[in-house]
Amino acid sequence: MSEQNKAVVRHFNQQVIADGNRQAFEQLVAENFINRSAPAGAPNDRESLWHTFDQILRPAFSELQVQIEDQIAERDWVTTRKTIRGIHSGSLMGIAPTGLAVTIAVIDMVRIEAGKYAEHWGMNTLQAVINQLRSANSPG
Repeated sequence: MSEQNKAVVRHFNQQVIADGNRQAFEQLVAENFINRSAPAGAPNDRESLWHTFDQILRPAFSELQVQIEDQIAERDWVTTRKTIRGIHSGSLMGIAPTGLAVTIAVIDMVRIEAGKYAEHWGMNTLQAVINQLRSANSPG
């Protein structure tokens, strides 16, 4: 079961994050999915997860790639350390494109239920990347 769950997470990272495949998202994320890492007061449901990739990450970064560095699975949990890379070629939270290569380090814990994402906890360096891009756009 652990190897199957790791494969679900790998498939999600390639098909959903890197490729933006909505059909794969529908197949891999449970209807009652909960994102436990959503900011306080922000939506933490299935559709808000799709929104993060489809409306924020993918429009801001071209040549998006996800590299799985490590995975550990136990029971219905998969922990993944990964690196997301891309080129800042679109607006990101009001920051004009810089053309810079970006790297976002991520550690995710996902609970898999019936072959689908049921819950997610995660930490990433996106805020540090945003700060770097703001600095690159600052005059001076």
